[in-house]
Amino acid sequence: MRKSRLVLAPAVMLATAALVLSGCAAAEEEATTDAGTTTETETAEVAETYEVFALLPQGSDQAYGTFYVPAMEAAAAELGINLTITNSEYDGDKQASECEIAVAAKPDGIILWPAVGDAVRPCLEAAEAAGIPVTVTNSDLFDADKALSRGYSGPDTYGQGVSSAEIMCEIVGDAPVSIIQLNGAAGNSTAIDRDNGFTDTVAANCPNVTILQEESTDWTKATAQQVASEMITAQGIDNIGGIYAADDSIAAGAIAALEARGVVAADYFITSIGNTFLGNPLVIDGSLDGTVFQSSSWDGENATRLMYDVLTGVIAAGEREVKFMPSVKVTAGNASDADVAPEW
Repeated sequence: MRKSRLVLAPAVMLATAALVLSGCAAAEEEATTDAGTTTETETAEVAETYEVFALLPQGSDQAYGTFYVPAMEAAAAELGINLTITNSEYDGDKQASECEIAVAAKPDGIILWPAVGDAVRPCLEAAEAAGIPVTVTNSDLFDADKALSRGYSGPDTYGQGVSSAEIMCEIVGDAPVSIIQLNGAAGNSTAIDRDNGFTDTVAANCPNVTILQEESTDWTKATAQQVASEMITAQGIDNIGGIYAADDSIAAGAIAALEARGVVAADYFITSIGNTFLGNPLVIDGSLDGTVFQSSSWDGENATRLMYDVLTGVIAAGEREVKFMPSVKVTAGNASDADVAPEW
């Protein structure tokens, strides 16, 4: 179906709050008396160095990691943290093995980005038994597991799904529209949260939008294109009026699948999440109606800072701190603004 080209008003610009933490470096100052004699030196306390394992499911093998990891490492260098970083490539069994190695090394802390949400509890329990604090980054734990960690920093993944659904509801208006939904990797907590945020909000705010079918992907454009093509075949191109994609790579794959059928993507209602180097141009050219800005550098930096707050007692024992990154809806009205320039 052909849609009217409705442009949303620009969202409130991203407000970045910077938390500045500084360690003490060893320094000596000598004071000289009027007679030219040297007084006793004054020495500052040397900052403590911490050993921390960061168990990640990606690194430079994916665009997000290429910006996330350097920001994490830069914050660690500033704060006196020696990082050991692993990459499980979203393999739950591999991350479990990496966790066993980390716990055996007895570090001061573990930063965990869950590869598979329902597979990390043994890792959390092992760390707790060893007295090693765990903080979570990017994708929070399931509710039943949160008590085994000291905090979470990253996107409000449920809220991102809500925001993408709100864009969908606004551009659709009161028209009855049937869409297909492409989620992230099966079992991944970010994929689950975004799915729930989107579907809950559509049901509450625009029940005129019908989700014909939803399928998982592996977060890549190539797989998303294949999955979307199969869904289009199953549902029939004439029955589909829009697409929700769990991130911009998935959206780009879905758009490619539409165009392979000889249709114009701009004629469909399509929303996503990320505002990436791949997705932002699609918003500007009208192929993608809206996405949600996510800062990979904020994510990596604050993963380290949250752990530092735990190790230095800023976050007291027994407390669990949650730090959500700012999110901004990105549509044609603000896609070219500097405050939401893509990072990955």
